[in-house]
Amino acid sequence: LVIVCKAAVAWEPNKPLKMEEIQVAPPQADEVRIKIVATAVCHSDLYHLLENRNTDGFPTVLGHEAAGVVESVGEGVTEFQPGDKVIPVFLSQCGECRFCKSPKTNQCVTAWTRIHQDLMASVESRLSCNGKRLHQFMGTSTFSEYTVVHQTAVAKIDPNAPLDKVCLIGCGISTGYGAAVNTAKVEPGSTCAVFGLGAVGLAAVMGCKSAGAERIIAVDIIADKFEKAKVFGATDFVNPKDHDRPINQVLADMTSGGVDYSIECAGKVEVMRSALESCVGSWGVSVIVGWTDVCDVAVRPGQLVAGRTWKGSVFGGKVGIPGMVQAYLDKKLKLDEFITHKMTLDQVNDAIDLMKQCKCIRTVLTVCQQ
Repeated sequence: LVIVCKAAVAWEPNKPLKMEEIQVAPPQADEVRIKIVATAVCHSDLYHLLENRNTDGFPTVLGHEAAGVVESVGEGVTEFQPGDKVIPVFLSQCGECRFCKSPKTNQCVTAWTRIHQDLMASVESRLSCNGKRLHQFMGTSTFSEYTVVHQTAVAKIDPNAPLDKVCLIGCGISTGYGAAVNTAKVEPGSTCAVFGLGAVGLAAVMGCKSAGAERIIAVDIIADKFEKAKVFGATDFVNPKDHDRPINQVLADMTSGGVDYSIECAGKVEVMRSALESCVGSWGVSVIVGWTDVCDVAVRPGQLVAGRTWKGSVFGGKVGIPGMVQAYLDKKLKLDEFITHKMTLDQVNDAIDLMKQCKCIRTVLTVCQQ
């Protein structure tokens, strides 16, 4: 049966979301319909709403960092059943392609065929409003009481997991933590710099700490963020506004030539270059995590020829969502400390404003009661 429920619809870019009554069709073959219990606001939602130049990705239901309960399953779905606690995943894994079988990547050939990259939306959508098809943002659309996703884009998690906490693992925490541990492969005793102290950057700090980094330099233009960064393991804080020299020179002086690892979590091309230049020239590794697709990034070849490595990371590599949930339950991973605000779905525009103004780390929205 079609479910009629509430959702926050983005009818057009740069406009507030509007609470609407939408229709969520039953899951088709290989699909799962999920009741969303909690969802968080991520900068990628804001990017699509406010920065993406392609206006064809509207109307849409944003949201992709969430957790919920399986409501029903389509034909051919055997791994999930109603009542299972799950996290929908914007980067699905078919498990069969060359990429899925490689330990080197979390990319999937099949997954990208189900997403219009320029629209940041699924090829298929089971969501509609007043007879008009709604785009399904990154295959998830979690700013809705119910959503339908492909079974390869669902991770079953421990039934004891608190959904209003582990929802963060659906994007930001996995992305930052995995960038440090899986992509940069931070080594014990090393020196790291993390650029941008939103949720992703703080998760990268936590990843550096978990990997055994001896010194973790947090870089941000908002001084108030250092106290929060210390909670996750930062040892130093540098505000570029406090210096009249390029930040890479400041870090080079602090570290006898540059850090071993730098992780860029700001999504700004000028910061990406600064992060690269902050690495020690002979062996430094710099990882781009922040997302943007509206600007080019440039670097002089000499900054790489001597031995630096420049890498990118999507969703933290093969982090393993069920494993991260278990790490949280075992008190080996912080989640509660990221949550600065709790609201309800109908307050989503207030949550977006908080993020626009850099006044939150993560705002978790209650969507449905469990």
